[in-house]
Amino acid sequence: MKLNISGKITQYFINSQLTVLLMAATAILGLFALAFTPREENPQIVVPAANVMVMMPGARAQEVEELVSKRLESKLWEIPGVEDVYSVSMNSLAVVTVKFFVGQDKERSMVKLYDKIMSNMDFAPPGASQPLVKPIDV
Repeated sequence: MKLNISGKITQYFINSQLTVLLMAATAILGLFALAFTPREENPQIVVPAANVMVMMPGARAQEVEELVSKRLESKLWEIPGVEDVYSVSMNSLAVVTVKFFVGQDKERSMVKLYDKIMSNMDFAPPGASQPLVKPIDV
């Protein structure tokens, strides 16, 4: 039977003592790599995020959503490095959560968030309180 190139290579390794040596070297290198690879049980991954809370006393949840939550969400999406923005509206209160991409500097992200909120305070509806920015750990 005539063998092609892959058949010849396979036949060589089946009949060679070199195969055992290569398998042993591969196993030893694998164990060495396993022993010296750094690992942590609970790695610290920085994901900057914050809750922005705005009180609007006496307003219903639908009013809070229209007047505060949606406006604030659209402004927060303009911040570079934002991965996700979502909100919860209830009677007299809006809580907007903004999450930045993994690896963003936490302090710089909070400064950008605070600057964006404060630079758009003229769009706040009458009766709304000053936004409270509370950093959270994700």
